[in-house]
Amino acid sequence: MTIDINLWMDAFTQLANQTFGSRVRLIGLQGSYARGEASEHSDIDVVLVLNTLSSSDLEQYRAMLDRLPHRQLVCGFISGEKELSLWETSDLFQFYYDTKAIQGDLDQILPPIGKEDARRAVWSGACGIYHAVCHNFVHERDKTILESLFKSASFVLQAKYFYETGRYLHHKFDLADALCPQDQEILAGRDKIHNLSDSGDHEFFVLSDCLMQWSSKLIGDFSLVPCK
Repeated sequence: MTIDINLWMDAFTQLANQTFGSRVRLIGLQGSYARGEASEHSDIDVVLVLNTLSSSDLEQYRAMLDRLPHRQLVCGFISGEKELSLWETSDLFQFYYDTKAIQGDLDQILPPIGKEDARRAVWSGACGIYHAVCHNFVHERDKTILESLFKSASFVLQAKYFYETGRYLHHKFDLADALCPQDQEILAGRDKIHNLSDSGDHEFFVLSDCLMQWSSKLIGDFSLVPCK
């Protein structure tokens, strides 16, 4: 049974305002609960931005979360306003479009995240995936790592689609319907690797190679693409 996320966020918001008062700049929700796709095992990806952030604030925040139900499922993002406003914008592409504001306005903290940010998000994401899939194949041969890389690839695909169309698709099924066959194969890779019996399976090699070749092509295609 999934959590009533509206009730949970009401409790979180009340506690955050009691704890930090007027210092709260943004409260938000991300991930499967924000998209309405949560299962009973889904994390609660909550966002809290304060005017400033200290280690003492982190201690208070940790204690605050311990007072909430389902503490073991809570993860997410906490930051000071200045740090977030100065963040590398391509690194914030997913954060910007995936955050459902509950209190406050993200646009009051961040500049608009647009096409050039999406291009850089694709490029840097592909670089990270390429390195990790090669390292995993040689040293770890861990299907759990490969599964997580296919999850990362789905975020890259969202940025790639946004770069190409100007549209951000929140839901996996919408994205799958809109992609070319090669990108659809990458999007489906996470489910395929999840069903493998062990990392010695031939399919592990096939999926690793598929992800490696795909990320290699993106590195070349998006490294120097001028923003039109």
